[in-house]
Amino acid sequence: MNNRFRDLQFVFTWRNYQQILLENFERHLSDRHFHVVAPPGSGKTILGIEIIRKIGKKTLVLAPTLTIRNQWEKRLQEFFTKYQDFKNFSFNIKEPSDITFVTYQSLHAWHKSFESLEDFTMFFEKHQIEVLVLDEAHHLKNSWWQTLMDLKNTINPYVVALTATPPYDSDRTEISKYFTLCGPIDDEIAVPDLVKATDLSPHQDFVYLSKPDDLEINFIVAYRQRIADFVDALLVDETFKALLVQHRFYCHTSENLEDLYDNVAYFSSILIFLNKCGVRIPNETLKILGFAKNETITFPDLTLEWVQSLLQNILVNDRLTFEYQESYLKSLENELKRINGFKNGKIDFIGDTLLYKSLTKSPSKLKSIAAVVRSEYEQLNGDLRCVILTDYIRKEFCSIPNDQIPTIDKIGVIPIFQYLRYHFADNQHLAVLSGSIVVVHQSLKATVEHITGAETFLFSEFPSDVEFLMLSPKSGTLKSTVEILTMLFEQGDIKILVGTKSLLGEGWDAPSINSLILASFVGAFVSSNQMRGRAIRKNPLNPHKVGNIWHLACIDPTASNGGKDIETLQRRFQAFMGVSNDTFPVIENGMDRLKIPKEIGTEDVEALNKITLQNSKNRKNTTNSWQVAINSGSHLTREVKLMDLDEIPYKQQKSIYYKDMVLYFILELLLGLGLFFIEYFVKSIQVILSRGIYYFLNSLIIALMLSFGYRFYKAFQLYSQHGFLFLRIEKMGHAILDTLYELGHMTTKRDHISLISEFSVQGQLICCLNNASRLEDALFARALSQLLAPIETPRYLIIRTSFFKRRLAIENFYAVPEIFGNHKKRALTFQKHWNHHLGKSKLIYTRHLEGRKLLLKARLLHISNKFREVSREVMVWK
Repeated sequence: MNNRFRDLQFVFTWRNYQQILLENFERHLSDRHFHVVAPPGSGKTILGIEIIRKIGKKTLVLAPTLTIRNQWEKRLQEFFTKYQDFKNFSFNIKEPSDITFVTYQSLHAWHKSFESLEDFTMFFEKHQIEVLVLDEAHHLKNSWWQTLMDLKNTINPYVVALTATPPYDSDRTEISKYFTLCGPIDDEIAVPDLVKATDLSPHQDFVYLSKPDDLEINFIVAYRQRIADFVDALLVDETFKALLVQHRFYCHTSENLEDLYDNVAYFSSILIFLNKCGVRIPNETLKILGFAKNETITFPDLTLEWVQSLLQNILVNDRLTFEYQESYLKSLENELKRINGFKNGKIDFIGDTLLYKSLTKSPSKLKSIAAVVRSEYEQLNGDLRCVILTDYIRKEFCSIPNDQIPTIDKIGVIPIFQYLRYHFADNQHLAVLSGSIVVVHQSLKATVEHITGAETFLFSEFPSDVEFLMLSPKSGTLKSTVEILTMLFEQGDIKILVGTKSLLGEGWDAPSINSLILASFVGAFVSSNQMRGRAIRKNPLNPHKVGNIWHLACIDPTASNGGKDIETLQRRFQAFMGVSNDTFPVIENGMDRLKIPKEIGTEDVEALNKITLQNSKNRKNTTNSWQVAINSGSHLTREVKLMDLDEIPYKQQKSIYYKDMVLYFILELLLGLGLFFIEYFVKSIQVILSRGIYYFLNSLIIALMLSFGYRFYKAFQLYSQHGFLFLRIEKMGHAILDTLYELGHMTTKRDHISLISEFSVQGQLICCLNNASRLEDALFARALSQLLAPIETPRYLIIRTSFFKRRLAIENFYAVPEIFGNHKKRALTFQKHWNHHLGKSKLIYTRHLEGRKLLLKARLLHISNKFREVSREVMVWK
């Protein structure tokens, strides 16, 4: 070990789950990255310091805020020195030491002071900084991220990324940037281990739904109708159709192949739109794209996503192509702006901006908050410690008269406080804590003065209710105010605390929290999970604490899945491990565990909320569920779950298609026997039957055979796709597993690992490894997910060459997973095992002309899944 860290030594005993992570971390450093997900309460910071100590090289630690930056140095002194006397650290990037703690913002500011990138990176090389530790490196500003990428690409450091909250709810660009910087996730500390070790309390997430009011519903319905009318008009617009038919991709395909390769989605949207208009796509075009004469593309329905993609290109990205029709395009643009479908250079037909903003901040959520608080108060009474987090303060509502409170149309600290104050007679335990306004009940004035002295704080009447007082420090900082209110909250003088996530979401610790309501919507994911972590931490004064975490969603009445609010929660829940609402509970991430229906209408809201409130009151059941689920498993396994792309789950599809195939086969057999019988019978007794009757019966039977024969063919084709899926996924899994072993990625003995491919209780097909390490789990799941995903731009394609499969027109193209596709020799190894398990194949390199042509064809064959999630990686305790 480098002697610069010789004096650092962890002075306590590592917990079992921490020890396992530390024993395995060096195996992950082969790519000079170590990316760890460690939930709140797992000791993420001290694990980071131990990794720095083990690597033993000069290190730069980057934190999102000054508070978190300072916590790193504090943890180092408390946990790694006997006398808190380690001196070889710095908070100044200009004067780095063995360990330098800075914020992302200060690094970027320092970067701007250099004349060139070369000068900037030479500074780090001169000071021999070889390790970057990234704490919660998501949602960075573009310029901050670019600074880090420039530094990373130049000095090639070890990158240690630590997070409690991977940015699953971000857009694809944000997620891609995050993983490009941090590398793939290598290891994860399991929440069940923390609950089992009593470092976290048992807890449960609940989703409370609300319906938009009539005004909001009318607004949403009108918006959807305007968009639908616009699309309907576009489909019969001959000028627009002519634009597409004359587009270079369509009428001069062969001359524009290179451009096509980079714009497959654009080209697909043109074809899908023209197909919907009834335009027959010329065979010559399909031939150029690599399709044989008897091959066809099954075009998906023209959804709003496809129209949105098409118009985004025509009106923005590719507008110069249509200069000759600028006046027409301008009229389209004006019409789209009129119906709120085009703003700031972006087409939006789904309502991502307009409707989502309306629903996330719907005042109907005030009623939800009141209902949840009422239920929690009835159940816990004096033991309730509820925190409500939101984004804005909205001081303008401080003076609102009582008779106008029911009409409040904004979500914020003061609107929530006013709404609860108005609807609860017993409101003396209600308080507000934010950066600029603090409110307590007048009954607490004496308590505050007793703790701090009469001269510490100023008290003034709250404008709309004299029973409440606004509190501000006469001297000192906000910190003293936060400390006082935290003390009052911990001892129960305050039971319901409304605050901003910016103040309470970072560095605020109150172990007594047993109910958290997340009414935060702006960049809420990371801070919400941090705050969620505080709500589920153990309370030394209450070892039987159970935490309820409440998420609010307003239903979009025009969307069968509940709308954007629900979709956002589903993404956020990918980072939340919790126990399911089953008779036989399991622990997994994702929102499926809450058993919320896939289709939610406004008529379902009341019944679903009633069930949710009943479940939330049974905290003992939550504790029992955790105990049962923890005892039923021993480790975290990463499963690949195939999503149901149709209305019917795969397991049910398999049964249906099998029954159809057997039915049509029996009918075909009976009709064939019938034809034989008629021929035999007629030849024997021609004297009885006239030839006319013979020909009629013969023609009838042949017609029926042709009809049912085609249905048998389609049923068999569907069964081949769905009924054989179970076996095919298993074989794909074995091909991946054998390749991982041959290439040296697996260290667990081969006979110790088994591959599981089975249907879940919900009928979804899942595939995973049993008895593999977490790294091996991650490598396998990532490779299988990439193999099943819609084809984008892989380096190698693998094509099934079975004559039987080709004749059935079953998709034959698959992307070779990245871990095998970065070198031809590795790709050939994968092909060898593919051939062994799945039959003959061709390996296609997509970076030359013919390969790119086949890649384009493959992507066109996969366009049905362009906007759909084909598979999902799920963490399950087994």
